[in-house]
Amino acid sequence: MTKISMTVNGKAVSGEVEGRTLLSAFLREELGLRGTHIGCDTSQCGACAVHLDGQLVKSCTVLAMDAAGGAVTSIEGMQNADGSLSVIQAAFQEHHGLQCGFCTPGMVMATAALLKVNPKPTEAEVRHHLEGNICRCTGYHNIVKAVLAASGQDVSAIAAE
Repeated sequence: MTKISMTVNGKAVSGEVEGRTLLSAFLREELGLRGTHIGCDTSQCGACAVHLDGQLVKSCTVLAMDAAGGAVTSIEGMQNADGSLSVIQAAFQEHHGLQCGFCTPGMVMATAALLKVNPKPTEAEVRHHLEGNICRCTGYHNIVKAVLAASGQDVSAIAAE
């Protein structure tokens, strides 16, 4: 076992991990942050997406030891300082960008990463950016609307599929 420390959602944390412990397992099992979902363990679904040092990563592909000393933001760190929903989370709620909710944490994290580098993406850019995230319920239409709404764009003209 190796002791590691990092910042998670703005708080210093530490724990002991085996060399093979994934960041997703560390967040869920060691820190109790269950919002990071494990969907496939093969980096296909994106449900485990978090930000590591400001970059979107699939936490099932990162060893916890490799994140040591870094800054991780998980879905639990996405709300506003007062605990209310962030603009992105509120847009997902308002535009029905979720159904079962399993993919939602990864979609929110991917959306935040996209809007950080492209504050006003087109519908095509949103669809391209979310290709690494699988949703088995929604058909993506409302997720795309939620992302566009979170960017401050008018989504009233987007026709229902």
